[in-house]
Amino acid sequence: MSTNPTRVFVARLLGLDVFDPLGDRLGRLRDAVVLDRGPGKPPQAVGLVVEVPGKKRVFVPMTRVTSMDPSQIICTGLVNLRRFEQRGAEILVVAELFDRRVVLRDGSGAATIEDIAMEKNRGGDWNVSQLFIRRTTASSSPLRGLRRGGERLIIDWLDAYHGPQNEPQGATQFVAQHDDLKAADFAEALHEMNDKRRLEVAGELQDDRLADILPELPDVDQVQILSSLTRERAADVLEEMDPDDAADLLNELPEEQKEELLQLMEPDDAEDVRRLLEYDEDTAGSLMTTVPVILPPEATVAEALAHVRRQELTPALASSIFVCRPPLETPTGRYLGVVHIQQLLRFPPPEQLGNIVDTDLEPVGDQANISEVSRILATYNLNSLPVINDDGRLVGAVTVDDVLDHLLPDDWRAQDDTPRLKR
Repeated sequence: MSTNPTRVFVARLLGLDVFDPLGDRLGRLRDAVVLDRGPGKPPQAVGLVVEVPGKKRVFVPMTRVTSMDPSQIICTGLVNLRRFEQRGAEILVVAELFDRRVVLRDGSGAATIEDIAMEKNRGGDWNVSQLFIRRTTASSSPLRGLRRGGERLIIDWLDAYHGPQNEPQGATQFVAQHDDLKAADFAEALHEMNDKRRLEVAGELQDDRLADILPELPDVDQVQILSSLTRERAADVLEEMDPDDAADLLNELPEEQKEELLQLMEPDDAEDVRRLLEYDEDTAGSLMTTVPVILPPEATVAEALAHVRRQELTPALASSIFVCRPPLETPTGRYLGVVHIQQLLRFPPPEQLGNIVDTDLEPVGDQANISEVSRILATYNLNSLPVINDDGRLVGAVTVDDVLDHLLPDDWRAQDDTPRLKR
């Protein structure tokens, strides 16, 4: 591909650092914005979407961009740090143009857009000049997530017929380009999309990835996405979610739909979720997860460290091992105490947990009010707190992120409280 400084391919720039003229890092490039100028005219590139510290995406006009090359992007002047909002005829290149189907004007068939080139003209404006496409073949796989074959080539924008924006399209490129994003950051990008594109991208994700991303979205987006899936796939995604997140999402659905999905879930997974659904709002039981790290007193420090190394554990859950008598699935046998991860690092690997268990930390009852849970977490600087039932059995754990989610406004994920600062 061309290295001409006045022509750049967007996919090669994604993830690059964006700097101001003094060399201070502004953020990281996540997308480009182009303006649809109607049939027969290539779109005009009007700006870049940059992820600034705090994981917020802001708009940088192309008039502020002084240099773009495969190593960095430099901008100048004032940049509004208000959260980016898409307007009117604006199109997000990665989110909406990549994977769009076009028909080649030479009659050789259809193709899918995998990248675009933006070129600076003599007047200083940036326009979309070329497309990097994959020609559609009869053997192309319709299966979600599989890479499809076909000849790849570069053509001019005007060498293809472009269908309407509401035409269905895949999302393979978008998912691949954002594979490195944490679930919360992917969720933010998903939230900023229009309804059509949000559902297309969500449908492209694997079940476990979608299960991680859904809880990071506002409730309305979660319901929209889950309702767009087949009932069978929706149940599969709920099974992949932590039980407390699945219960929260199901509580947003009509009773009939909720029960139908619970019936389709695996019995063991559904049982955990049903237990959480029985608790009143604002209680420890309504916030807790039913799958913390639980080990018997005979387990060793080495075994405990192996358990908390699991990638799927959040830092809050990995910070504590709850020691109980069998059975070790909630509700467990008698709760004995907790071993914090720092204690594991202070004792030799063969040491048994029963010898170092902390019995001073009092668990909370599953009917305890969330205000009590908050005070205990804050008082003792804890990441998680054990929750027991009236029989003294561990039924789950409340983590500090569960409490924060509860204390913040319902729509906090969609809010932008940042003042209109300038850089």
